[in-house]
Amino acid sequence: MKLLRRGDSDNPDKNHVEVTESSASSSETTAETAGKTASTPGKGRPTPKRREAEAKRRGPVTPAPLTAKEARARRKATRGSKEERKTAAAERRADAADRRARMLAGEDKYLMPRDKGPVRAYVRDLVDSRRNLVGLFMPLALILIMAMFLNPIIQSYVTLGMLVMMLFMAIEGYVLGRMINNRVRERFPDTADGGFKLGWYAFVRASQIRKMRAPKPRVGPGDAV
Repeated sequence: MKLLRRGDSDNPDKNHVEVTESSASSSETTAETAGKTASTPGKGRPTPKRREAEAKRRGPVTPAPLTAKEARARRKATRGSKEERKTAAAERRADAADRRARMLAGEDKYLMPRDKGPVRAYVRDLVDSRRNLVGLFMPLALILIMAMFLNPIIQSYVTLGMLVMMLFMAIEGYVLGRMINNRVRERFPDTADGGFKLGWYAFVRASQIRKMRAPKPRVGPGDAV
C-alpha cells in the first residue's frame, strides 16, 4: 500500500488519482504476464518415441500377402523381367570372377583377413621358395584311403609308412615355423605378428599342393626372397 505524503493531505483528490493510476499500472502488468503465459501453450501431447518417428518418416508399410499366389505375384513383380535378371546375374558373376582374380594375384584389398599385410606376403614367399616335405601330405592321404581296399598286409605297410612320414612332417613343420619366425623378426622387427600363429600359417601353406595355393605363388622353388 502506498503511503501518502504529509503535503498531500490537503488534496485528497490528487491522492485518489495517484492510487488509481498505481492500481491500473499493476493491472496492466498482470494482464501482460497472463497474456504471455497464454500465448505459449504446451504441446498437449507426449513426445513421440524414436521408433514411431522413424516409422512415420518411412511411410506406410505394405501389408503381408494373404495367400501363396499373392506372394508369388508380388515376387514376380519386384524381381523384374527375365532379361533384367539375366543381365544382373551376368554382372554378379563377372564381379565375383574379377574379385577372385585379384585375390589370387595377391592384391591386399581383396585378400582374406588372415592373408593381409606385408608380413603374411613375406611368409608366403618364403614358403613358396622352398620344396617342403609337408607338401606331400595330401597325396599321401589319398594313397592311404586307396590302400584301405587292398590286402591287409599291404595296408599294414602303408599305415606304417604313413606314420613315419607324418613324424618327419611334424619335425619339418617345427623347423619351418622357427625359421619363418626368425626371418620375419629380421625383416620386420616392429611387427607383433609371430609365434605359433605365424608358424602354423606357414605350415598350412606348405602342406597345400602348390597349384592349389591361394593367393598364387609369386616366386618359384629356389628363388631368393
